[in-house]
Amino acid sequence: MYQPKMKLTPEQQGILDGKEGEVKAKMMESIVRLGDMFEAPELAKVTHNEGHLVSSFGIGLLVALYPLMDRLIAAGVKAPEGFTVDPRPYDFKNVKCSPLEKLVFTKIIYSQQAHYEEQLTKLGLKSKDSFTCACYFPEVGNTPKKGDVLSWAESSAVVYANSVLGAHCNRNSGVMDLFGSIIGYVPEFGFLTPEGRKATWKIIVKTSKLPEAQILGSAIGIKVQEQVPYVEGLDQWLKPLPDQDSIAYLKDFGAATASNGAVGLYHIDKITPDAVEQGEGLLKSDAQTYVIDDAEIERIYKNYPILWKNKEKRANRCFIGCPHLTLRQLNAWTDKISGELQRKGHKKVVVRTVLTTAPGVAQEFMKTPKYQQLLATGCTLSSICPLMYADSPLSNMHRLMTNSNKFRTYSSARYYKDAEVLDIITGKESK
Repeated sequence: MYQPKMKLTPEQQGILDGKEGEVKAKMMESIVRLGDMFEAPELAKVTHNEGHLVSSFGIGLLVALYPLMDRLIAAGVKAPEGFTVDPRPYDFKNVKCSPLEKLVFTKIIYSQQAHYEEQLTKLGLKSKDSFTCACYFPEVGNTPKKGDVLSWAESSAVVYANSVLGAHCNRNSGVMDLFGSIIGYVPEFGFLTPEGRKATWKIIVKTSKLPEAQILGSAIGIKVQEQVPYVEGLDQWLKPLPDQDSIAYLKDFGAATASNGAVGLYHIDKITPDAVEQGEGLLKSDAQTYVIDDAEIERIYKNYPILWKNKEKRANRCFIGCPHLTLRQLNAWTDKISGELQRKGHKKVVVRTVLTTAPGVAQEFMKTPKYQQLLATGCTLSSICPLMYADSPLSNMHRLMTNSNKFRTYSSARYYKDAEVLDIITGKESK
């Protein structure tokens, strides 16, 4: 029997000793071992019991996952408040694929998708509409409060919850997110502690205008890696939360810091909850400084690699929405695309373009005239994960373009700024 280094309550020790069954004992042992590895003194109670799982894809190579899930199901364990999960990997209705691509998706790469979704449902998946990387959207409803302790995975969701919502969650791995939700405890270290939430970098933004969220986040992630940045200078452009434009900006900014680095928490001076309360008191005494001006933003952007075989050809696939778009972003992109097409004298986009968002957001959007306006441009709407779509070697052979730094980082997709994306997909002006 494992002897923990941390202090456990009688209830926690009882679970570890097997009083609630062998399966829960092994789950608790995994949680305690993780905590001991990071020298956590004790376990923290999960106060926002609705979990979020990173593993949404039934990839055939995860041969150890499915028997584990079956064992949990057989033992009758379940996340008490349910959970949401990252997006599905494909959507043949709204993201066109060739017959060969469909075969590769369903029979080779994601051969366990249907089976895995059945397992997720038995363990507490809230609904068929719970597949999104942005579970915190109000249309999805998995929104923690300030100070809540979570058991989540998915880098962009964790950094958003910690930073924008002021919740407390470490960057958990897949399966550990589920264990914490079921057991109701997580190790108390890192972002669950006041010291772990302090900043080791002071970032001073001195640009002439609001930088693109994706590039600014990329610059900071590359510089600080897994450390905590405190960012000054953005309050001249961003409005106080919960302003919807600020929320969308910070969502995309955080995803870039988390994927181009490994940031799990950031503070924005005068904007995010911890920074509003504590200000520069969040900075450690030995914090380093990084100044970002227009030249630095351009340097970061110019150094992004182009992985296409033929760099001179135009893209033939475009994905907008990684992380998933907010309803406000979806409306804005619809207006921008249709407006630019009209200005250039075109009816349809010239690059097959998919806008991705959470199922709940999509449902609200589809109730409005904006949905038909979007379809009229030739674009489609989906709730897939562009990264998982690009995991197919056939899909990744397309010349993919995106305005997402996360998508760019994990695939061969080429990054363009928002204005460049709009210009390319709407084609040249009619003469």
